[in-house]
Amino acid sequence: MLTGKHLISGEWIGSTAQFSSAPAHGPSHDFAVGTAAQVDAAVQAADEAFLAFGWSSRAERATLLRQIADEIDARGEVLTEIGTQETGLPEARLQGERARTTGQLRLFADHIEQGDYLDERHDPALPDRAPMPRPDLRMIQRPLGPVAVFGASNFPLAFSVAGGDTAAALAAGCPVVVKGHPAHPGTGEIVAQAIDAALKATGTHPGVFSLIQSDGIEVGTALVKHPLIRAVGFTGSLRAGRALFDLCAARPEPIPFFGELGSINPMFILPHAAAARGDAIAEGWAGSLTMGAGQFCTNPGIALILEGPDADAFQTKAQNALSKVANQTMLTDGIASSYRAGVERVATTAGVQQIIGTPCETREAAPYLFTVSCDDWLADPELQEEVFGPLGIVVRVRDFDQMLRVANTIKGQLTCSLQFDDQDLNRAQSLLPILERKAGRLLANGFPTGVEVCDSMVHGGPYPASTNFGATSVGTLSIRRFLRPVCYQNIPTDLLPQR
Repeated sequence: MLTGKHLISGEWIGSTAQFSSAPAHGPSHDFAVGTAAQVDAAVQAADEAFLAFGWSSRAERATLLRQIADEIDARGEVLTEIGTQETGLPEARLQGERARTTGQLRLFADHIEQGDYLDERHDPALPDRAPMPRPDLRMIQRPLGPVAVFGASNFPLAFSVAGGDTAAALAAGCPVVVKGHPAHPGTGEIVAQAIDAALKATGTHPGVFSLIQSDGIEVGTALVKHPLIRAVGFTGSLRAGRALFDLCAARPEPIPFFGELGSINPMFILPHAAAARGDAIAEGWAGSLTMGAGQFCTNPGIALILEGPDADAFQTKAQNALSKVANQTMLTDGIASSYRAGVERVATTAGVQQIIGTPCETREAAPYLFTVSCDDWLADPELQEEVFGPLGIVVRVRDFDQMLRVANTIKGQLTCSLQFDDQDLNRAQSLLPILERKAGRLLANGFPTGVEVCDSMVHGGPYPASTNFGATSVGTLSIRRFLRPVCYQNIPTDLLPQR
């Protein structure tokens, strides 16, 4: 059952102020609005817990992660019910996302048990070395301390309360304070209940995890400015992420802000691929573009193709495929409103031609398709800004040199995709070294929606795709965000951290 309260160090605590959820369907619920004092209490508890949790064994943390996964699975039916109500996402999507959430918790448990992430290095003492002896030196990756995590709007489970940021931080040995997203506060509370049960079942300090709900900016601001918070994990819009990033940088002691901010994920269609299988590429692009109402940060919003008959055929096939896609419910009224604003911005840009799209003033979204010459696209930087929703732009490129120019001038991306056949290899080889500098993940003959959670995944990229292009928010490498190297010189083995 929902309490509408915050979970702070093992206690469910309310607030005077409240906000109401705005579900796509089903009942609305009231939730407490967090205060700066409650943020302080949660972070103080996290810092206290870090003294023990940061020195816990890998086996202990792996047990906790698996217990959290089990507790979430035990609440699967209620999570699906309230998650579909709050977000409008279909049951199958919520069930799949729950499996991804518990899967990544168990993946991190396996990962830390193996111990490779510690990157241990040992240079034994050389007491007889001339002209100077060498001390015994050991380097180990160690947890940073309390971490703030912001739940994302578009993934109520996998990027939220017990999502990838939380899983990675807990695996590293960092207590977590989560600012719940107001788009799905009930889902967030049920997950927090699961984590609370897991902490109790494993005898873990309750300060290791807290959830504070809010529908405003005060809680988030207080959280990132708190002097005991050592890092921040965030998935969301560029505007909100940049504001939090600036707050982290402006602190008396700046801290890392790991923000995943989205991108337009351009797809470069090379000529032989366009001629041989342009129809299939267009259908695949339309499916990727409209998956989940286009509410994925890897949504491939731009397709670049050389001007000519093949571009005409590709555009017609994409138009036909998109025209068959029914309107879909968006996650929140605010996201739907922003999508309409993005559509209007693109539609009124010089040189842009609308191919399909039906205006809708509700929470539902219709797919839109636009086309524009590459000259006009390059002339207006706003066309490189993400529109969060099922909107695609066919950019007609004059020649391959102009395609290279686009590759050189685009901003940082989460993904860049290449559609090519064997006869296009020379062109692909020219593009790849450029695109490698622009994105965290490069795809050949595929579509970027669908991010595999595994050791080799990179979900990040140069700014503005993310605020730290050397990091990833998906996959086991994401644990490195919440670790720092420490060198122990002549420290006896008995005093070293548990490993």
